[in-house]
Amino acid sequence: MKLAFSTLGCPDWTLEKIISNARGYGFSGIEIRGVGEHLDVTMLPQFTSHSQETLRQLEDAELNIVCFSSSILLSPAESSLETPQLEELKRYAELCSRFQTKFIRIFGGKLGQRTWEQAIDGAATYLEKMIAALGSSDVKILVETHDDWLNSHHFHQLLERVPSDHVGLLWDINHPYMFIGEEPARTWHNVGNWIEHTHWKDSRRVAVSPARWEPCLMGEGEVPHQQIYRILRNAGYTGYLSLEWEKRWHPELPPAEMAFPQFVAFMTRLEQGYQNG
Repeated sequence: MKLAFSTLGCPDWTLEKIISNARGYGFSGIEIRGVGEHLDVTMLPQFTSHSQETLRQLEDAELNIVCFSSSILLSPAESSLETPQLEELKRYAELCSRFQTKFIRIFGGKLGQRTWEQAIDGAATYLEKMIAALGSSDVKILVETHDDWLNSHHFHQLLERVPSDHVGLLWDINHPYMFIGEEPARTWHNVGNWIEHTHWKDSRRVAVSPARWEPCLMGEGEVPHQQIYRILRNAGYTGYLSLEWEKRWHPELPPAEMAFPQFVAFMTRLEQGYQNG
């Protein structure tokens, strides 16, 4: 297994502590989604002027940065946001080159008043602009199953429209299943060829919550992890399994010191169960 975690789960850790604990807990990768109070890390010295020191720390710990997770939207609410987002994409592409990282995560965004036909047309056009902004870089943009972009049929339509080695999908295994009831086998059937990275979490439905669900430790919710794990393993998936513990957005959650090693133990049991048939 190739296990990683998003730094969304440890917003109060320094980069040094992130690297040290990743090594100690048995992870092989880190997904960067903010460090400390900074969500956009493209201006932080640890990733720019002091990047060589960060690279040395990662190499000493035998760790990789597997993805830079941005706040970029595939369907921005206002066209005026397109150019600033393209500039942000270029900054992340520079970090990918510096840290030998393949992926930049972006969100789908909200549809607003658009129909799906309009949304897919607009997303395809904007995605082509993003690809052009990458230039000769071999970085891949990964659109996450998130926001209003949850139905794998819509992703299939979009990616058929924009066939490119610069574009893939990040499967957040929670969202399609918990929000629209899409079975994991259907997700994989429709878009498995494009899935390059995965976010792992667990949640349970809460009728009184405006969000309709609440996050919880792995195995305490309703997400069919074993089924999803088997789908990936049987298909020969070789990407990372990345814990997205949303501590930054949900401060009431247990600390990373509990959730991160619990995730490693849980995933180890999934692998053992798979090996035992």
